[in-house]
Amino acid sequence: MRKSYFRVGVAIAVAALSGVFVVPTAAVASEAATVVHTGGSSLNVRSGPTVEHRIVDAVNDGSAVSPVCQVRGEHISGAVSSTSTWIALGPKRWISGAFLKRGENPVPWCSGGEPRATEATVHTPGSYLNVRPAANVKRGPVDRVANGATVDVECQTWGESIFDDHVWLRLSDQRFISGFYVRWSDGAAWLPWCGQEAPSIPKGGNAGFLETHAPAAQKSQDDTGVPASVTLAQAVLESAWGHGALAREDHNFFGMKCFGSPGDLALGCRDYGTFECTPTGKCSDVEATFRAYRSPADSYRDHGELLSTWSRYADAMAVRDDPRQFARQLQKAGYATDPKYADKLIDIMDGYDLYQYD
Repeated sequence: MRKSYFRVGVAIAVAALSGVFVVPTAAVASEAATVVHTGGSSLNVRSGPTVEHRIVDAVNDGSAVSPVCQVRGEHISGAVSSTSTWIALGPKRWISGAFLKRGENPVPWCSGGEPRATEATVHTPGSYLNVRPAANVKRGPVDRVANGATVDVECQTWGESIFDDHVWLRLSDQRFISGFYVRWSDGAAWLPWCGQEAPSIPKGGNAGFLETHAPAAQKSQDDTGVPASVTLAQAVLESAWGHGALAREDHNFFGMKCFGSPGDLALGCRDYGTFECTPTGKCSDVEATFRAYRSPADSYRDHGELLSTWSRYADAMAVRDDPRQFARQLQKAGYATDPKYADKLIDIMDGYDLYQYD
């Protein structure tokens, strides 16, 4: 699997980019231009792809801009569209795609970690690569792409393994190519999964997080018996109150790993940097593969099903009426490598009275 790398617990980085910022309105002379359309007011330029990032500049309505690359960010409803696409104009300069009339030329994706424009090129030992109607080779090709050709990628999906690589790239509806045969010009693009909801952007501080996530934890308890108080405490601890990249980007609030497969509820698997400890207490930075979900609700559902159906957590389920003991049994069963994991969960449950949600 190709590496798209982020650190768990760290929000998406917005690093130095290059490119021309804004072209005056009078210079707009081609349909290929990308033009700001707000309906009259100026468009804020922010230091990152959310409205919580600080305003660093503004672009006048009707101005043409020169996009460097695009990423998914906070979902915005604007004068042109409702989208989670954000466009990089330069170093820490981002505008929402919801206020842009896009030109004819596609905007490349930004690479992960340090967003830079990166393009996908077909790299195959043959003269062309087959384009399939689904993410597998079971059905015949619907088209072909010449070796060395640049392709416009919409999203990625989990499909049939091609030389141990399950990632397929969607070019458009019913048009897929194996990611194994694609090379990126400047680092792998940080692609969304096909059908995935926009990134989860925490709102309202800790209280807002609990208000947003309590219903999913309570539904999990109704469906599986896992205490909502423990589920919420785990979500808080594992996702840093929703600010971690794994939670924001791939809706994984519990550090659920893939172990070779995304399972029945996740969309796919992605590599992230994390911090783990051995049974002797030695901790270090490592890289691991985590599940990526369509939505936060799927993350909660997968977490509840894991704890309630896996035999290794049977001792925890046996004390599900006692959230503190449940937390200690989770640690004994090896849910996390942190030797203080149970104590941290209990501190969170006590400090925020999460028992009220049981």
